[in-house]
Amino acid sequence: MNNNQIVVTQEGLDTLKAEFDELNNVKRPAAVARLATAREQGDLSENSEYTDAKQNLAFIDGRIAELEVVLHDVKVVTSHSKGQVDVGCKVTLHINGKKEEFTVVGEWEADPASKKISHESPLGKALLGKKVGEQVDVEAPAGTIHYKVLHIE
Repeated sequence: MNNNQIVVTQEGLDTLKAEFDELNNVKRPAAVARLATAREQGDLSENSEYTDAKQNLAFIDGRIAELEVVLHDVKVVTSHSKGQVDVGCKVTLHINGKKEEFTVVGEWEADPASKKISHESPLGKALLGKKVGEQVDVEAPAGTIHYKVLHIE
């Protein structure tokens, strides 16, 4: 994969588009209205509501700009190679006597708490291209962790 390319699954793309739409159509207009109201309250140098509203609008505008770049440069993974780990795969692993299922996704949609791991993470990198039955070792702060690929879908 091209390291400069932004890779996401279709679900990830849909989530990014929804965030972009909400920022543009809901949050930004509300932030602009809040800023206008705060501006009407008088002396701007001592108006904390104005300062906060201005910072909030700047954050929203920054996120919109960031998402515009991502949505322009994104590559959607619509299919993956069968039989080996790739972006978009669900992988069942054997870890320390337990079975764990992870989904390998693009870095913009990674969510370790939901067991969505980035293809750029240490585990994601180690798993790419592996087949059922293969083992991978990943260095972690607690030491080396051994994983065995049990199932790929």
